[in-house]
Amino acid sequence: MRFLGRFFLSTVLMVSMPWAHAQNSKGGVGILMPTITSQRWVVDGLAMVRAMDKLGYRPDLKYANDDVATQVAQTEEMLKASDMKVLVIGAIDGTKLAPVLKKAAERNIKVVAYDRLIRDTPHVDYYATFDNFQVGVLQGSDIIERLGLDKGKGPFTIELFAGSPDDNNAYFFYDGAMSVLKPYIDKGKLVVGSGQMGMEKVSTLRWSGSVARARLVQILDKHYTKQRLDALLSPYDGISMELITAMKKANYGQGNQPLPVVTGQDAEMPSVRSIIRGEQSSTVFKDNRELAQVVTTMVDAILSGKKPAINDEKTYNNGQKIVPSFLLKPAVVDINNWRPMLVNSGYYRADQFK
Repeated sequence: MRFLGRFFLSTVLMVSMPWAHAQNSKGGVGILMPTITSQRWVVDGLAMVRAMDKLGYRPDLKYANDDVATQVAQTEEMLKASDMKVLVIGAIDGTKLAPVLKKAAERNIKVVAYDRLIRDTPHVDYYATFDNFQVGVLQGSDIIERLGLDKGKGPFTIELFAGSPDDNNAYFFYDGAMSVLKPYIDKGKLVVGSGQMGMEKVSTLRWSGSVARARLVQILDKHYTKQRLDALLSPYDGISMELITAMKKANYGQGNQPLPVVTGQDAEMPSVRSIIRGEQSSTVFKDNRELAQVVTTMVDAILSGKKPAINDEKTYNNGQKIVPSFLLKPAVVDINNWRPMLVNSGYYRADQFK
């Protein structure tokens, strides 16, 4: 918490700097991120601020602490800025922004959905994200390979965890994973001991690690007193770490009872350290520096009167329209490649893992 406090203060100071150049800016860009408690959203927000400031725009970055009402209020406040031209929104709940985005459209302010699709409104102009279905495919495939299912081994037990039901991405992650896991479940090579399948049963509101851990504890107590749990499909590193904590308390990771295969996403530092220790099996790395740069380029094109580069006009239907999108490619990080992927690339420093 002390670290977060210092980081938040430095964030505020850094984000405030572009305001000093407001008179000379090419226009205001509102950047609304869901929470400052997750490392990846902090990195994303600051990367966009730096990139947009260099291009001469006035970026205004705000975090909403995973509170929908706060994010709506922050958006309303940004609409009052006379030079506001574009909103970049990492939504907390992609179904709750339609009314405020209608006001943005009335002011001719463009909207870019950042990594989370904004639903049920025609007032979303573009979407930038990673190939979210492929994220799930990578997670599911990692489980298959580590258990040796592709070599005929099994049966093994597995429990499924998914992201927040109000985040459109969570469905893509889950569906991608199940596209490769379900054939083995159907054959009996993978057994869901609790029987809990489907987003309505395995989703985790607000991506809460503590909520996921509590659910796993109940599952272990009810279904795994006489059998081993071999794998956990975890959609996000914050959940993965809590699931590992629950498994350790159930005496996994000791003696002849190794930890199950545990997936993850976002390459957050605690999970990378866990991978190095031989606990978490893998994480899906989405280089948010690339995503921030794509969005910055997209915003620059919009404000220069050009059409932004997109590479997908089929996948993302938000209930009102197909949102033109740009998708980036994710990659698996594990004990074998974490250093070249994360350190040599400059994403982290080597001394952060000593």
